[in-house]
Amino acid sequence: MKIIVTGGAGFIGSHIVDRYLKLGHEVFIFDNLSTGKRENINLKANFYQVDIRDKTKIGLLFKKIKPDVLNHHAAQLDVRKSVANPVFDAEVNILGLLNLLEASKKNNLKKVVFASSGGVIYGDVKIIPTPENYYPFQPVSPYGVAKLASEQYLYYYYKAYKIPYIALRYANVYGPRQDPYGEAGVVAIFTQKLLNKESPLINGDGKQTRDYVFVSDVVETNVLSLNSSFIGALNIGTEKETSVKEIFHLLANLTESKAKEKHGPPKIGEQKRSSLETSQAKKILGWIPRFTLSQGMRETVEFFNNLHDQKTQKRR
Repeated sequence: MKIIVTGGAGFIGSHIVDRYLKLGHEVFIFDNLSTGKRENINLKANFYQVDIRDKTKIGLLFKKIKPDVLNHHAAQLDVRKSVANPVFDAEVNILGLLNLLEASKKNNLKKVVFASSGGVIYGDVKIIPTPENYYPFQPVSPYGVAKLASEQYLYYYYKAYKIPYIALRYANVYGPRQDPYGEAGVVAIFTQKLLNKESPLINGDGKQTRDYVFVSDVVETNVLSLNSSFIGALNIGTEKETSVKEIFHLLANLTESKAKEKHGPPKIGEQKRSSLETSQAKKILGWIPRFTLSQGMRETVEFFNNLHDQKTQKRR
């Protein structure tokens, strides 16, 4: 297949590109490198430095490539930045998607695989793990609102223009290549701090829970989605809750750090608990997460440890 991966120089997108290439697909990366990194770009892919908000360039590239599949991972993904600047968040996450879908309908696209978000769409819930049919949706950030709106737009383009889609509602994805310098990605941030012999800041009491899913398991859902006839949204997680305090102590042990817990004020509007029910993904895609938290954390720490050693050697 000819597959466009937006955000293909980013954390999750670059892993998906690698896997698609191994399977023999022809891959085209669209990334403006605002958060993506050149070192993540697989040289076997066709790379275009383009912003998904650029209607003209996106239209021309779709006409040139004639893709079979759009895998959409480019996004403004910082929840706190979305709160500070909801207009910018909507420009990237909603208008950017609409540019891609308008180009798709003109070029006979066969499928969209969309990176949605489980935790931010559902908001604070009474049922945990939370199923896809939980109602009402109560996103508490512009980022969550944009992801929910994006799913509704995908449904509209499916009904109006017969473009099939799967929206993968990710839990908290972690693993190698995650950005340790942003606001998102507690595993990457904590790991980097601990390797630098610093104490990471835990927001509030650290008892807030999330569902942590390893990036390799997430990549597998993007592979299985290619040949699935399912239309709609699927939760992608582990059905297990892990607190931030537990993450800290697990990573401190793996990095052999003696750092003590350091707590800051709680973040306003932050969810207390989140975990996703995933029986539909198992039933429809035949998918189950294969990495335990300890296995995934070990691989993540090993990746960042190697990077840390390389930087230390360069400074010498």
